[in-house]
Amino acid sequence: MSAAAPGGGINVSAPDEVIHQSLRLRIMAALNPLPAGEMIDFTRLRAVLQATDGNLGAHLTTLEGAGYVAIEKDFVAKKPRTRVMATPAGRAAFRRHVAYLRTLLEEAAE
Repeated sequence: MSAAAPGGGINVSAPDEVIHQSLRLRIMAALNPLPAGEMIDFTRLRAVLQATDGNLGAHLTTLEGAGYVAIEKDFVAKKPRTRVMATPAGRAAFRRHVAYLRTLLEEAAE
């Protein structure tokens, strides 16, 4: 993960290895625009990302382990429901990773 740079800026010298994987980056990109604390149903997220249940579930578990997403499971009308949201730490990590990618692309364009 990137860390704060001297002087309070963001150090974007390295990618966030958790977010860097393609589907995890897409997950965080889908969750980030939601208002803080708002959750999205697993089925909706799966449809947006066009991912399989197993693949999405595995990557969400990785993101949850890093503290980047929160997963809530409950029942609605006796049917299981899984909802996901980006945590404050996940939003911050996503911003750092996007800054890293922008810097990388800007340097490549020079």
